[in-house]
Amino acid sequence: MEDLANILWRALSGSHRQLSVGSDRARRYSRELPALFGFSDPSRPDFDGIAAHCEAGDHLYCTEWTGDAPMGWKVEVDTKVVAMIWKGARPAIDDSLAATRLTESHVEEMRALARLTRPGPFARQPMGLGEWWGVLDAGRIVAMAGERLHAGTLHEVSGICTLPQFQRRGLAGRLTQAIVRRQLDRGETPFLHVMPENTGARALYERLGFDTVREAPLRVVTRL
Repeated sequence: MEDLANILWRALSGSHRQLSVGSDRARRYSRELPALFGFSDPSRPDFDGIAAHCEAGDHLYCTEWTGDAPMGWKVEVDTKVVAMIWKGARPAIDDSLAATRLTESHVEEMRALARLTRPGPFARQPMGLGEWWGVLDAGRIVAMAGERLHAGTLHEVSGICTLPQFQRRGLAGRLTQAIVRRQLDRGETPFLHVMPENTGARALYERLGFDTVREAPLRVVTRL
């Protein structure tokens, strides 16, 4: 099974290095992308490596690191996240799913949907990280899913969410399968993250074909 250990750092320092800033020991995505950062060695975090790229009041997410916050930083949230990887067969083409490739013209609406449903840290410019697909109703986005972390052949499915009044119709699962199929066709291995307490989503992903690999520390920190 593929190893997802410190996958955030591997994306920031590897396939997405050109989209990130920092040092050889600590990097974060540029400001238009998700507020995520990572360390090459979480047991020896280099906050100085990203300090110049953060402003006071910035809220940033990181995984793996569990030590004390250095002076000038504060841990706001200290929790865990579950990493899951695709182990299923290639999903069949779903001709009944009217999915639309989302573009820059949809970004403001995508951000509004993310603020409402809280699928995790969402970028100002999500298109910079990969493809995004949505289901539209009367021209409005009612469900969406896209791509985020990319490290070698590993590619994350992310931002999976549905308007409350359109939930329980299978839209999130079907969009996830559509993205998984496209990633597999590119020779990639899909993976995703889900909060441990989100048991409904985790059960859905397991039914689709994802297996749990590990549970990792997840923190939200603020630059004071």
